[in-house]
Amino acid sequence: MSEESMGMTDQKASGVNKPLFLISGGFIALFCLAALINLDALSAAVDWGFNVSAKYFGLYWQVLLLATFLIGLVLCVLPGGRAIMGGLAAPEFTMFQWGSMIMCTLLAGGGVFWAAGEPIAHFLSSPPLFGAEGGTADAVSGAIAQSFMHWGFLAWAILGSLSTVMLMHYHYEKGLPLAPRTLLYPVFGDKAIHGPIGLIADASSIIAVVAGTVGPIGFLGLQVAYGLEDLFGIANGFATQFLVIAGLVAIYTISAMTGLSRGIQLLSKINVILAAVLLAFVLLAGPTGFIFGSFFSGFGTYIANFFQMALYRGDAGLFGAPGWLGWWTVFFWGWFMGYGPLMAMFIARVSRGRSIRSIIIMLSIVAPIVTNFWFTIIGGTGISMELEETGTISKAFEGFNLPAALLAITSNLPLGFLVSLLFLILTTIFVATTGDSMSYVISATMSGGDNPPALVRVFWGIAMGVMAVILISVGSGGVSKLQSFIVVTAVPVSLLLLPSLWDALRITLAKGKEN
Repeated sequence: MSEESMGMTDQKASGVNKPLFLISGGFIALFCLAALINLDALSAAVDWGFNVSAKYFGLYWQVLLLATFLIGLVLCVLPGGRAIMGGLAAPEFTMFQWGSMIMCTLLAGGGVFWAAGEPIAHFLSSPPLFGAEGGTADAVSGAIAQSFMHWGFLAWAILGSLSTVMLMHYHYEKGLPLAPRTLLYPVFGDKAIHGPIGLIADASSIIAVVAGTVGPIGFLGLQVAYGLEDLFGIANGFATQFLVIAGLVAIYTISAMTGLSRGIQLLSKINVILAAVLLAFVLLAGPTGFIFGSFFSGFGTYIANFFQMALYRGDAGLFGAPGWLGWWTVFFWGWFMGYGPLMAMFIARVSRGRSIRSIIIMLSIVAPIVTNFWFTIIGGTGISMELEETGTISKAFEGFNLPAALLAITSNLPLGFLVSLLFLILTTIFVATTGDSMSYVISATMSGGDNPPALVRVFWGIAMGVMAVILISVGSGGVSKLQSFIVVTAVPVSLLLLPSLWDALRITLAKGKEN
């Protein structure tokens, strides 16, 4: 990529921000050390933090995500929505390349296994809003709709619809850093860029993203090891899990060294093609009519109950015990919000030359609908199998065993062994794209430039793999606690995203006046 194509606002990496490195890296190292020394004490602290976060921030998060999505739709219809962002007259990547890199972000966080497990979970135990009898045909639409809510419009919108507009404006037009601290510029001005406020903002975002990425890396080790035992009889022990994670780290470390326009883009392209082939096969070889029927009925239920589902509190009230809401909706919102600022950086970097409208439509409408159909193909196939013969999927899924649910579905299809193996490969590449893109944005935050040094990216890629190995070495409970910890780390990050509600609108209105 030439210097000219990067634009005049592109910043050269000027070394690593040492205070930021020490705060974020040190905090993460302490978490791993605590897991090794006394997992029970760490569990108690994380559980307390999870309950407090879910209880007092749950409602705020629900309103924040809903408002982010709705305001994004408003930007699309404003005259300023046509404004081209990023200082380039034409897009840097083709539509397919761009869409692939964006699609592989949220799905990579666990979309393959959740696509199998979540619809089944809601089918067997209907969400409280719907209250249908679990395991019956009446529970299908509600189960699919609830999965759509958690992986649909709101989840994708918070990943960077409004915050991407802000970062592209301030970085490429005003020369401010491409970093989470810039999201606070409308509130604190230069203090956000140069003071301790900015340091805390960047560190909080890095910690949240590392927690959110190490979880999938660790679970991938557990899940692929389970699959290898199921398919090949290879013992599912720590050695196998370690080798799986080491292989994964090798893939995305090599990719990180080749740069954004080669490594991440190539992995994403392979991912999308393999995913499309597998989904087409499942769609044709599986219960095709049931898949289409449940998609449209589930989507209808989703739209009809959209606001009720988005703001559902159940028995929690304003500040009640989290319960079902905490372990489902609040957990997912915390996970996705944690990715928010750094994902916005990544999307800002790959979306140069595109309009505000096209960025929001891709993120908030196209990607969610594709994800929802993805969930229906995999999860709907599992529900259909369970309806035909009780126990086909639920027996394997017992104890919330996500990898077992996926393999139960794929092994019951024609060419089950090959399809199961390809799904494990797909999941591995998916998580590799997350490790790759997240190590890129963490490094970009630390070095203050669009092109962080390859060695810094490699360091963070390997560091996340090492963390995952440490946490699975103390048993699956270590990674499970990290999943709960994700919700705790989302609290400060959710405050960073608040200014985007009005500032992205202000920027778009100003763009409209310029034209």
